[in-house]
Amino acid sequence: MRSVATQNAQKLNQLLRSIPQGMVVDADWLGEAGYSTSLRSQYVAAGWLERPARGIYQAPASVLTWEAVVASLQHLMHRALHVGGRTALELHGYGPYLSPGPPSSVILYTDEPLPSWLRQLPDMPTFEARSIAPLFATEGSDLAGGGDRTVVPLDPSVRHPLLLSAPERAWIELLADVPHRISFEMADAIGEGLSTLRPVLLQRLLETARSVKARRLALWFADRHAQPWRERLERDRIDLGSGNRALVPDGRLDPTYRITYPRSLDAGG
Repeated sequence: MRSVATQNAQKLNQLLRSIPQGMVVDADWLGEAGYSTSLRSQYVAAGWLERPARGIYQAPASVLTWEAVVASLQHLMHRALHVGGRTALELHGYGPYLSPGPPSSVILYTDEPLPSWLRQLPDMPTFEARSIAPLFATEGSDLAGGGDRTVVPLDPSVRHPLLLSAPERAWIELLADVPHRISFEMADAIGEGLSTLRPVLLQRLLETARSVKARRLALWFADRHAQPWRERLERDRIDLGSGNRALVPDGRLDPTYRITYPRSLDAGG
């Protein structure tokens, strides 16, 4: 029969193997895995685990990044979420003002509440939640017939990749935030550089998107910047709704897409 000390050592080794370097787990995860509050406290006191914030644990000497935190939520704690919108576009290299260092905010798409401990982690960007349900009619990894989300590898020490929107989906997610969370000017600067979007995937997403505003803006920006893929879109299959959309006060009305845009933007690009 194995001794209690041997069993405890094996239990600890199993735990350390379960938490890859650089990633985190929360108290609920540990409790479901059979590690009691008192046992967790013993591990922290002995230096086998570190607690960067209340209710969250990591392997000793782990360098904590926001990407690894989100990957931990996705792969270890099985949260249904992905990085989207402006954050995803920046990770794909489409941000107009990219700078070294972490972003000031990270946009996560999920229909579950974000854990409260995200706000307590030191030296982290602000995590902003967006709901998936109002934006697309259906959800899942094959939302647009496949390819609407992708993964990017992290540092080699982090075992799991980061799940994020493909550029085409991230663009529609960003447009849904215009103009209240994302300015027209910011969307315009990003939209100018989106010459490599895939028209087949974008077509499926525009047909699926619930937001009439996002559909109209996607086509408006495509025309404004004369994107090479715009002629390959089947516009008669994209429902643009009816009526005008007053997106900005005292804006100029575009007669084709019936949206108002800032007068500071020249519609001709």
